[in-house]
Amino acid sequence: MIKKRILNLSLLLATGLLVSQTPPQTKPNIVIILADDMGYSDIGCFGSEIATPNLDALAKGGLKMTQFYNASRCCPTRASLLTGLYPHQAGVGHMVNERDIPAYSGMLSDSCVTIAEALKEGGYSTLMTGKWHLNARPEHWPVRQGFDKYFGLLDGANSYFGNRPYRPNQKLTYALNDEEYSPGEGFYATDAYTDFALKFVEESKAKDKPFFLYMAYTAPHWPLHALPQDIARYKGKYMKGWDKLRQERFERLQRMGMIPKGTQLSPRDEHVPAWESLTKEQQLRWDEKMAVYAAMVDRMDQNIGKLLQKLKETGADKNTIILFLSDNGGSYEDIDGPGFTQEILEASKKPSSDPTSFTAYEYEGANVSNSPFRKYKHMVHEGGISTPFIAYFPGRIKPNTVNHQPAHIIDLMTTSLELAGVEYPTKYKGHPIKPMEGTSLVPLFNGKKWAGHKEIFFEHEGNRAVRQGDWKLVSIFPENQWALYNMKTDRSELNDLSSKYPEKVQELAKLYDAWAEHADVVPFAQLQEYDRQRKKK
Repeated sequence: MIKKRILNLSLLLATGLLVSQTPPQTKPNIVIILADDMGYSDIGCFGSEIATPNLDALAKGGLKMTQFYNASRCCPTRASLLTGLYPHQAGVGHMVNERDIPAYSGMLSDSCVTIAEALKEGGYSTLMTGKWHLNARPEHWPVRQGFDKYFGLLDGANSYFGNRPYRPNQKLTYALNDEEYSPGEGFYATDAYTDFALKFVEESKAKDKPFFLYMAYTAPHWPLHALPQDIARYKGKYMKGWDKLRQERFERLQRMGMIPKGTQLSPRDEHVPAWESLTKEQQLRWDEKMAVYAAMVDRMDQNIGKLLQKLKETGADKNTIILFLSDNGGSYEDIDGPGFTQEILEASKKPSSDPTSFTAYEYEGANVSNSPFRKYKHMVHEGGISTPFIAYFPGRIKPNTVNHQPAHIIDLMTTSLELAGVEYPTKYKGHPIKPMEGTSLVPLFNGKKWAGHKEIFFEHEGNRAVRQGDWKLVSIFPENQWALYNMKTDRSELNDLSSKYPEKVQELAKLYDAWAEHADVVPFAQLQEYDRQRKKK
């Protein structure tokens, strides 16, 4: 009987009948969702009190990575994520300030390609909604960098309720494909980004092509703008004060096993006063800011739910991988000084729940967002570069998995191309292309051992770091003094071991210097001098 079954199986294979009954393997759809200025513990599955049921469901059904890193600031992270290179190698070593220095040109270099450009060559529809912030020159709009369709904000920030320039002599632009777009009545940016994404996915499905969707929400970047019904759910919930909130988030992260044993909650930041020292009016004002901030994260999660529903309706849900992360840690930035128009400065004094306001949650809010870590956006301590990371791929990624290995946004290009079965080009439009710097996460997604990185490097505005295994060497500008931390026992970076292990400091500093030369990093003091001299001309 067994021999007969083997014979029948051989006959089916030989005639092709068995193969014809098995559907061909199709390329997966790839969705990358990027939050803006959102801290490590700002979503439920990473310890937050904010309601994020859709993200929590993705995390439960997939993978959470607890030590995933970004590049500490909007533009550098976006450049690195999209190209698989470190920001300087992609031409965005700082921001979109244009300089005659290749690594700081303020726009994507000809020596890199975007994930969209590479996947488009491999037969994908390439779609984007949300914040671009990689130079607003028309020749650098998303539709010129590989995206078939685009809707969103070309600059770094704007009113969520329309188009409202906030810098002197600035013209911010929403765009639809290759044309400027004027928001109408009832516009709310987070909803609009999602609505266009759903439309693009529907149109792509009609073409019977796999799609790559990059959803770059502006939420919860300032200004703090949310819808009244969302704000109402959180009003009063922050009156317990920032110390209690940070402690609660820390304890949740501990219970979830998200931070190593022995990790301590970092002390309240020196810029943040004791909650009890505030007047009742000051406490209420902060509670309102946090209620609006929470509402922005909540609304983003609601919209992610709309995307999940659309994938299910179109039958794409079983063959779509979804990756979620944030571009940097919580931001201590305020709305003050010569960088803002007088109208915006006046708007910053209004209550955050007022749609005509223009406010930020500053050090006090960012210190909560980045719990349990130190520092903020701009810096390369853990509070500036640590992002919650979720990967969801039904039938491929084992549910409820947690990984504690260090990973980085440079890995997303390598991962996307391996998932799609697309080769990375050595040349593009006649230009030689720099090799990718990342490591594919696909083995990890497949439940296999992942080799990870030997080292990961960081530099932004003179803030420097290198991560090697459990060791991290980090310095802050302009002090430029190396500090050494053991991430296995001290991820909050409270116990500097540089004097105890000077040889390790030397070893890692040497690695950093070699990488900085490789990546064309210019010391920030030199970059500042370059800017000063240019202003004199």
